[in-house]
Amino acid sequence: MKKINKIQILLFLFLGITFISCETTDLDLLDDPNNITLDKADLNRYMTEIQLDFANFIYQIGDNGSELTRIEYMFGRNYVNNYQPVSSNGIWSLAYQAMFSDMKQAEAIAVELGENNHLGIIKILKAYTLMTLVDFYGDVPLSEATNPTEFPFPSVDGGGSVYASAIGMLNDGVALLNLNEGGALEFDFFYDNDFDNWAKLGNTLKMAAYVNTRLVDGSAMANFNAIVNSGNYITNNADDFEFQFGTSVINPNTRHNAYDADYTATGAGNYRANWIMNQMLVDNDPRIRYYFYRQTPCTPGNVDANGIPCEPDQQRIICSTQGPPIHYTADMPFCSVANGYWGRDHGNAEGIPPDNFFRTVVGVYPAAGKFDDDDFSPVNLDLGGQGEGIVPIMLASWADLMRAEMALVSGNAGTAGAHLQSAMQKSIDKVMGFISVDPDADGDFEPTGSEVNDYISAKISEFSNVGSDEKWNILSEQHFVSHYGNGIEAYNLYRRTGFPKTLQFNIEAASGNFVRSFLYPSNEADTNSNIAQKPNVDIKVFWDTNPPSPGFPFAN
Repeated sequence: MKKINKIQILLFLFLGITFISCETTDLDLLDDPNNITLDKADLNRYMTEIQLDFANFIYQIGDNGSELTRIEYMFGRNYVNNYQPVSSNGIWSLAYQAMFSDMKQAEAIAVELGENNHLGIIKILKAYTLMTLVDFYGDVPLSEATNPTEFPFPSVDGGGSVYASAIGMLNDGVALLNLNEGGALEFDFFYDNDFDNWAKLGNTLKMAAYVNTRLVDGSAMANFNAIVNSGNYITNNADDFEFQFGTSVINPNTRHNAYDADYTATGAGNYRANWIMNQMLVDNDPRIRYYFYRQTPCTPGNVDANGIPCEPDQQRIICSTQGPPIHYTADMPFCSVANGYWGRDHGNAEGIPPDNFFRTVVGVYPAAGKFDDDDFSPVNLDLGGQGEGIVPIMLASWADLMRAEMALVSGNAGTAGAHLQSAMQKSIDKVMGFISVDPDADGDFEPTGSEVNDYISAKISEFSNVGSDEKWNILSEQHFVSHYGNGIEAYNLYRRTGFPKTLQFNIEAASGNFVRSFLYPSNEADTNSNIAQKPNVDIKVFWDTNPPSPGFPFAN
């Protein structure tokens, strides 16, 4: 893992930057006194601010993707009400008011100074930010953005046009990095000035772009394969693109957000999603003890690890004495998960009972909490890895999952299975490495090498012996589990393929149509006369050619 060293922590303290949502501001605000402006121009300070804002942007928007795909718990039964325009204000401002404004100024300085390494990194980070904005919002400003003198109210560009520009930026960024010209960043929070890895990242992000656009671009597959054949992309866990948190508690708090919410003196602050915990428990997934830490061995209304029933508890889990909604299928988890995995169903909007010291909390991966060794002690401050976790942004295992998808699309099921096997191995290896962050973890509870091999072999055997839809279910389930910690690409896959069809339904049958794209943020749509708010969340992004909702995706 890439770690923030003591100098970087001191830099955090100096800048006074905390990893929280920024204040909402207008798109055309470029000279906020709290942000860097040209009169304070210093390229390294720009680069520091850009990287931190980028990590914050990815964390926030990735959390939205995780909620929609059952990787994390979604509160609220109606999709459009859950994701109102005001909820996107911070994300939008991070991109346009913070990052893109700083990038514009930093780019001018980098060009003047001949700092091509800095310039290449700026282009790569901007490109992925733009791609992600399109993935979540559709048409977004680009050509008229960050130019308030000429365009005080910037119009949107078509999503396809923005994507094409982003791919061009990735090409330019990789080319600039390959020149090996210019100096090092004062603080590189991701790759410690390994510019070869930055170039690999740029190529891997192009792969992600081609996977998304394969439904609308006949050349996407060939372009994807050309990068794979070059070998110049993220292929090893050591090259993973991730942001590393620290352990500082105050001035500022640099710990992982999920750790902060769960490891408190008053107990857990969040719920985990029942679907993913049940999926991993039923599959006997080796990663489950690393993802989740249980505060109790028994969930009311279910059974413990020995199959002994757990008494219902209406005070803490109201539904523990109820049957599932009539629209749920017979094999779908409802209300609780066995063995003490205490979470909530997708869309559950009930009040908050006194269960803070019973809920399942985040584990050692990716939030650097506690490893689950059947201790079942309640959470408190400073346990486990003290929050020195990561935001996974683009991993080697994810690149293999992309290769598996493209192979399956091409009808090469055997090749898809091989890439899936590689992805699972890399993901499990990475996750298991995180036990080292918890000094009190009992390693006797770690899965053995043979147990890991048996798990992977069983999944690949199943994949090889089922029909097309079931193959897509298996691949997509692994995709979702591997993307725990950042749901951007899971959200994309779900709209791109409609799989997995095994997802838990929204607990409310009349939940409204699934979010095919988010409403524009209120701080932009309400003030910019050239951006009209969408009528609903049904509007598809340019690469989504699947049937409209309702009906797609199947699980809604």
